Amino acid sequence: MNQSARRPYRQGARADAAVQTGERILDAATAAFWESPTAEVSLEEVARRAGVAPRTVIRRFGGAAGVMAAAVERESQRVAAERAVQTPGDVPAAIASLVGHYERLGDAVVRLVAASLREPELRPVVDAGREVHRTWCREAFAPQLAAMPRTVARRRLATLVAVCDAQTWWLLRRHGGLSRPQTELALVELVVPVLEVP
Repeated sequence: MNQSARRPYRQGARADAAVQTGERILDAATAAFWESPTAEVSLEEVARRAGVAPRTVIRRFGGAAGVMAAAVERESQRVAAERAVQTPGDVPAAIASLVGHYERLGDAVVRLVAASLREPELRPVVDAGREVHRTWCREAFAPQLAAMPRTVARRRLATLVAVCDAQTWWLLRRHGGLSRPQTELALVELVVPVLEVP
């Protein structure tokens, strides 16, 4: 094989390795953040977890703020995909999807909300998450809400946002000791009456 044929292969392999390194860094930043939510994630800790030098993180993302911004963006896309509404109005399916998401991230979300009370810099992340959650509730239960008078639908949407919150999941699952199926059933039992058209 001549040199010119080998060069594109090497460049492709190098590009693939760079993508994999970037993903490892984002995985490390995400894990560090969810374990202990803080606005000041340590660049050294992210690098250690990713198995790279801190200068690699800086070169790739411009520092701690850059890597966290990229990690938050990627995690937001994952959450949106994970919580995508397949069949609006299907309460058991919506709740199963929601609980699946909370099984992965519910404890971390509760920690993040608590941390945001101590660190105001985290509030934009929490506010963005709340807006995603509100949008999900509106889309998941759209047919039922559309059948209600506007003022009732607005109140019921606010109720659904509260009932389907990570804190409610935590109270049922962690504090109440319910199994995942029982937690799903409890949430369905809470949601169904809210969706009844007056």
